[in-house]
Amino acid sequence: MKYISTRGQVEAKGFVDTVLMGLADDGGLMIPQEIPAVTAGQLEQWKKLSYEELFLAIFSLYSNDEIPADDLKAMVSRSYASFRSPEVAPVVKLKDNQYVLELFHGPTFAFKDVALQYIGEFYSYVSRTRGEIIHILGATSGDTGAAAIQGVRGKEGIKISILHPHQKVSKVQELQMTTAADDNVLNLSVKGNFDDCQKVIKELFADLDFKAKHHLRAINSINFVRILAQTVYYFYAYLHLEAADQQKKVNFIVPSGNFGNVFSGYLAKKMGLPVHKLIIATNENNILERFVTTGEYQPGEFKSTHSPSMDIQVASNFERYLYYLMGEDATKVSAYMNQLQTEGRIVISPEDLKRVQEEFAAYGAGNDECLEVIGRYQKDTGYLLDPHTACGITAYERFSGEGEVGITLATAHPAKFDEAIALTGIKQEFPEEISQLFSKTQHQEVVDFDKEEIVRQLVAFYGN
Repeated sequence: MKYISTRGQVEAKGFVDTVLMGLADDGGLMIPQEIPAVTAGQLEQWKKLSYEELFLAIFSLYSNDEIPADDLKAMVSRSYASFRSPEVAPVVKLKDNQYVLELFHGPTFAFKDVALQYIGEFYSYVSRTRGEIIHILGATSGDTGAAAIQGVRGKEGIKISILHPHQKVSKVQELQMTTAADDNVLNLSVKGNFDDCQKVIKELFADLDFKAKHHLRAINSINFVRILAQTVYYFYAYLHLEAADQQKKVNFIVPSGNFGNVFSGYLAKKMGLPVHKLIIATNENNILERFVTTGEYQPGEFKSTHSPSMDIQVASNFERYLYYLMGEDATKVSAYMNQLQTEGRIVISPEDLKRVQEEFAAYGAGNDECLEVIGRYQKDTGYLLDPHTACGITAYERFSGEGEVGITLATAHPAKFDEAIALTGIKQEFPEEISQLFSKTQHQEVVDFDKEEIVRQLVAFYGN
């Protein structure tokens, strides 16, 4: 298995080198040259596996045995040792034909833990076995930063710096990042929005001299291992449906801002998981809904919502899907991405739009819809949704059809977004791990959206 760039100008790489590269050196995103096929027989065998065993089975199809089996098994075991559920990602039935996949049982109570606790172990392993200097650099709309910091804080040979939009994440998200007092952690609170933070990150990774000099490594979903680790829970969820529901058409409803989580589902489908449709749930920052509906991909006006982790207008992983939509033609992808850079929009053909709509549906839930769903489901089922998952439930209700089963990805614990929950009149009890955050000292640097100032902060932190 080798990995190539969506823009076709990078020599094929192995698994470990692909992960270390992060953003491809030609500005594209790394993808496998071929997607391995999973047979119905394999799926049947995988029903017997634990989450960790399933993770190892899927990773073995991609990792080229570059990491010895015993080492990989130990890394995976450590990655999920801190999860509060032994299942890692339990499947919960809400109503007939309706499930939620709980992805918030990791140490920071969000789905990003599922991939980022492993990436923390991976980078630690590479630093130790290869003698690599690991300087992790990432942007976050809230959850990625907390999960990444938790995965590597205090680990020798690794430094991590995270940019987040100042006062545009929830208080709990901010505290989870900024109460880390470890010397190897730098939090930059940028006076801007997530897209501003992400723009700086992509520019720094595209500056190959800066990237090499400062040993930059990625934890955002531009890194393929994030995508692959998230693919595991799509298989796990399907395999843990009730037997009768596995015989129906199975849809996954995915709260998505950066297109990484939903692309993981798309990868699972291309591998052979019998997914009927992937339903993208967004909020009022609805660039993905507009693309699926009209074929136009154009960032709009940024809006702050009750679901801040999806307050994104430029979805980085969209390029990976565009590669497959264009028949794996890197030249076409490069032309489209250049057009997006110069003109600010791209429009696909009617024929391509038809293909998109065969694979995806999408809906952008408004703030009021989100709150209504939270209140109604708490009253009707006793289940408290976080606002991102509520956007997913809203999309499920809009697109659920006869003979179809919906699995909505529950991407965060509601305690992370009490600002929104409180607006419904619901009073929730915080888990102890979250309650303790409010008494801790914060460590962060508030900076303007100024690339030069951000670079000065990073260079001082790296010390080289």
